[in-house]
Amino acid sequence: MKNIKRRFFIKSSSLVAGGLVLPSFNINRMANSSNNKKLKVSVVGCGGRGTGAAVQALRADDNVELVAMADAFKDRLENSLTAIKQEMDGEKTIDVKEKNQFTGFNGYKKAIDLADVVILATPPGFRPIHFKYAIDNDKHVFMEKPVATDAHGVRQVLETAKIANQKKLNVVVGLQRRYQYSYLNILKQVRRGVIGKITSGQVRWNGAGVWVRGRKPNQTEMEYQMRNWYYFNWLCGDHDGYPAISMTQLAASKFCEWLSAMTGNYYRLPTEAEWEYACRAGSDTPFSFDDENQISEYAWYDENSDGKYHKVGQKKPNPWGLHDMHGNVSEWTLDQYNPTAYVRSDTLISNPIEIATKLYPRVARGGSFMDRSYRLRSSARLASNKKWKKQDPQIPRSIWWHTDAQFLGFRVLRPYKTPSLEEQKKYWIK
Repeated sequence: MKNIKRRFFIKSSSLVAGGLVLPSFNINRMANSSNNKKLKVSVVGCGGRGTGAAVQALRADDNVELVAMADAFKDRLENSLTAIKQEMDGEKTIDVKEKNQFTGFNGYKKAIDLADVVILATPPGFRPIHFKYAIDNDKHVFMEKPVATDAHGVRQVLETAKIANQKKLNVVVGLQRRYQYSYLNILKQVRRGVIGKITSGQVRWNGAGVWVRGRKPNQTEMEYQMRNWYYFNWLCGDHDGYPAISMTQLAASKFCEWLSAMTGNYYRLPTEAEWEYACRAGSDTPFSFDDENQISEYAWYDENSDGKYHKVGQKKPNPWGLHDMHGNVSEWTLDQYNPTAYVRSDTLISNPIEIATKLYPRVARGGSFMDRSYRLRSSARLASNKKWKKQDPQIPRSIWWHTDAQFLGFRVLRPYKTPSLEEQKKYWIK
């Protein structure tokens, strides 16, 4: 391949850099389906994406009208409306009546009810619920990606999409760079062989750091997480290198079951005894290392964590090479919490387990970034509590996540010898 081709490739692809193709609604079809000359649009989720999508919709056709907005927080809604008015100044008058500005968890319903087309741009953890309500009420939908953060949410979106198809409703999903001119142009040139035959490759995407919004006095944990949604799996689902947090024991076990089906290997949560055996790594001291004054070298805890969990593997491992056994996030085990389980017995028990028969309390181990150092000891135990769902807005409470347990994660175990299918099922939570 000649060098001129390389230079031509870079030059021609850069000519369209910054050009962004956005998925377009069939405005006429949507307007006709509502039997109204004006196409009424509502925005649910008034961050940057929702604000930008609203402006694009308003510019798509003269007969598009923004009639309602909804967000969990009033300041976000007000800032978004101000930004839309400034952007559309001189092009179109924006008049979203105060009575059509909805805040709180249930505001999305009121905003959706007033629209023909709904823009869904909240943190993705809420997307399945909002999408279902919109389709159940015969609304066309544009929603930002990702559309869900867990398997249950994905299944709900897929089922709702089938209903939308049956109702002949338009549903468009923002797929970011799949619509971007520069990316599409590069892809065409690669397929034409401009840079030769590709035998292998490595792709990287570099960007600036993600925003962090500090805690404020009297702020609830729910508000803090929602304003920093990118850092919480139940809201974002996009954490490269970070521990998965806030899952229930059931959700963690179902992940193990899924992973087993996908890989052909058997995975499960460890028992409490197995977890401590791995944590101690042959040690008989309070921690897996000798000098307790070195704890900051091995663990994230309240004195060095800055009030948040961190990427895994940044601290020293235990003698068996396992990272983050102490601190960062607590980890689920299979056991029911029994306060007398460790009372000395004359009988030697091989691989003991306290079979869980009640939802609460169950055992998590290891301590977390929120804990004092003594809570990170190899033998320290944490009992689960229904208060971990205190701020869950759903009724009934979710079986998949704990709104108030961002300190909670899990670690998977793969037995050296794969047990029988019957034995495998014994360790998966139903």
